[in-house]
Amino acid sequence: MSKTVIKIKNIHVDKRGKIINILNKLFRSCAIITSKKNSVRANHYHKKDWHYCYLIKGKIEYYYKKRNSKEKTKKIIIKEGDLFFTPPMVEHAMKFPVDSVFITLGKGSRSKINYDNDTHKVDLV
Repeated sequence: MSKTVIKIKNIHVDKRGKIINILNKLFRSCAIITSKKNSVRANHYHKKDWHYCYLIKGKIEYYYKKRNSKEKTKKIIIKEGDLFFTPPMVEHAMKFPVDSVFITLGKGSRSKINYDNDTHKVDLV
């Protein structure tokens, strides 16, 4: 699996403020997701889809492992300003210890039929 947390390198700062270029990839979906303290999201994997997520506010306990792998589930802490990547065929789950907001940018459409056909539930968290 490629690197999970990605260092954002393209940041422009001047007297007016800051521009953070989060991602320079082709994608089909963009969503802002809010999550309440102690909630869990994902607990699934995608057959073909991938997504980058950028944490705007809060904190995420991110759990992941390759599908059908014997390896132990890994856990990392995602903090505000982190960009992280989930490739296809990686089981993943997110637990939110505090109220949180993140943006997700995905390869595929998030229309219900496309998303449901590509997403398969697991029980990581």
